[in-house]
Amino acid sequence: MNRVEHVMGFPVSLRIDDEGGGSRMDETADALFAWLREVDARFSPFRPDSEVCRYDRGELRLPQLSADLTEVLDLCEQYRIATGGAFDVRLPGRPLDPCAVVKGWSVQRAAELLTAAGARRFILNAGGDVVVSGGPWRVGVRHPEHADQLCTVLELTDGAVATSARYERGDHIVDGRTGRPATGLLSLSVVAASLTEADATATAAFAMGPEGVDWAAARPGCEIFAVDTERRVRRTPGFPVATVAA
Repeated sequence: MNRVEHVMGFPVSLRIDDEGGGSRMDETADALFAWLREVDARFSPFRPDSEVCRYDRGELRLPQLSADLTEVLDLCEQYRIATGGAFDVRLPGRPLDPCAVVKGWSVQRAAELLTAAGARRFILNAGGDVVVSGGPWRVGVRHPEHADQLCTVLELTDGAVATSARYERGDHIVDGRTGRPATGLLSLSVVAASLTEADATATAAFAMGPEGVDWAAARPGCEIFAVDTERRVRRTPGFPVATVAA
């Protein structure tokens, strides 16, 4: 099965290679994309009627929030503390924006729907952030300065990879400690067991700048590939770079 839909502002592609499954996998794919559309409606900081916006305006109090939003806000707070405030979804003068956690968290949940339905070999790509199962799968990481090139290709069997960079939305990641855009890195990719961890760690580390590379590398279960503004590459020994076939 191959399917692509545009959700949450970016293309989401799903490929399932399991034999059989038929209509059951079709129904699961329907549920997966319905979940992502629900997340967009509930957690978008750009929709005035979303739960996030209503909470930010004071129309909802903390005890009234859904368990899902409470979980997301708890994760945001964990990363704020862990980065000394560099990662912060409550920047002065800006609305509450938990998207840096919501994306990876929601797509990981979507992947878990697939697993629960019996899918064993699949790849789920949400705007370049990827969850895989039953590999090996090869995943390319875009070059931070040349859209038609890759800076590395990795091989994953089960797990996730997320990249934070400046090439899609410019200097959109802000260092919460200074209130200024984080410009010390060109891109930073994180491999982890879940996309929740990979995506949030990549964004948090990027917000920290060059010091974020060591911070992310020290997190249990995380492997890093980073390019700084001097075009120097830093990579942890366990980052799963694909081998070239003979």
